[in-house]
Amino acid sequence: MSQTALPPNDQEMTLVQHLLELRDALTKGIIAIIVLFVCLFPFANDLYLYIAEPLTRFLPQDASMIATGVASPFLTPFKLSMVLAVYLAMPVLLYQVWTFIAPALYKHERQLVAPLLFFSSFLFYAGGAFAYYVVFPLVFGFLSTAAPDGVTIATDISLYLDFVIKMFFAFGIAFEVPIVVVLLILTGMATPEKLSHIRPYIVVGAFVIGMLLTPPDIISQTLLAVPMWLLYEAGIIVGGIVLKARTASKEAREAAAEENNESTSTTATAGAAATTAASAAATAAEPEFDNRYADQLDDDKDWDKEFEQIDSEFMTLEREYMERQAAEQAEQDAAAKAAEEAEQNKSDSNHANNDEVEVDASQTPKKPE
Repeated sequence: MSQTALPPNDQEMTLVQHLLELRDALTKGIIAIIVLFVCLFPFANDLYLYIAEPLTRFLPQDASMIATGVASPFLTPFKLSMVLAVYLAMPVLLYQVWTFIAPALYKHERQLVAPLLFFSSFLFYAGGAFAYYVVFPLVFGFLSTAAPDGVTIATDISLYLDFVIKMFFAFGIAFEVPIVVVLLILTGMATPEKLSHIRPYIVVGAFVIGMLLTPPDIISQTLLAVPMWLLYEAGIIVGGIVLKARTASKEAREAAAEENNESTSTTATAGAAATTAASAAATAAEPEFDNRYADQLDDDKDWDKEFEQIDSEFMTLEREYMERQAAEQAEQDAAAKAAEEAEQNKSDSNHANNDEVEVDASQTPKKPE
């Protein structure tokens, strides 16, 4: 089945209409972030205490976090509220992106968006939860015991928030690996066999990403790389299952369509045979009409004479045309011949004049010395 350049039942939009839709989507996303920020900011200090709990539990009895900047006690909770609003508004932002690109998608492509939107949001938050409940306790527990004797741990609240934000988004994005793998398989850009073949490179790449995004310790690097690898394997398995299901469904639809076509073709053949038989019977019942003779026509014209007259007129026109062409060609030949003779006469006259000049020059007497 051929598909047109535009999705069915959709009309082509102008650039201004696209920009207006983009503006509406951005406006709704920003409104969602502002609403969440307004709701979260009154509880900013409590939220920061909750975010800092994986670190504060490993601080010494009399130690606490510090604020080295003058405005840090205000700006840090403010920043936390803003980032948390964006983090929680991620499903709304993804939905606005979906509403903007949906008109350019076909029906079978739109059917994939709902599950992809749900699972991408779920995995994003699962990555953040994994970082908070699993990675942070292990990392901070290890780092607190690695401090030399006599060194008091006093972490700056602003630096800690930056670290936590980076880890939340790093693990959230890393947990989207299955979505990317499934999309690669469903779009035909890769196959499960090909993705399985490049597994060693993926494992090495996962550890490199873990090294770049996590603190310089083997624990956090491993805790990011291993889930990425396992999620990659899960994506291959899920993508293979979905691909097999889609292939089976497509084959079933094609088989049903072929059966429909065969039944329709059989019905059409039977109908055509019946129509042919009826037409033959009607033709046999009608009197034979031979249209080769003009006397069987209803009018009184003698069509043989008419056709002879038309042929005679055509022959006359053709003869006149040929005579006119011959006359034009004769005129052109005569003109060319006259021009050639005039050129020849002019050339002969020039030669004669030159000869006379030479004779006069030879007969002129020389002056005595």
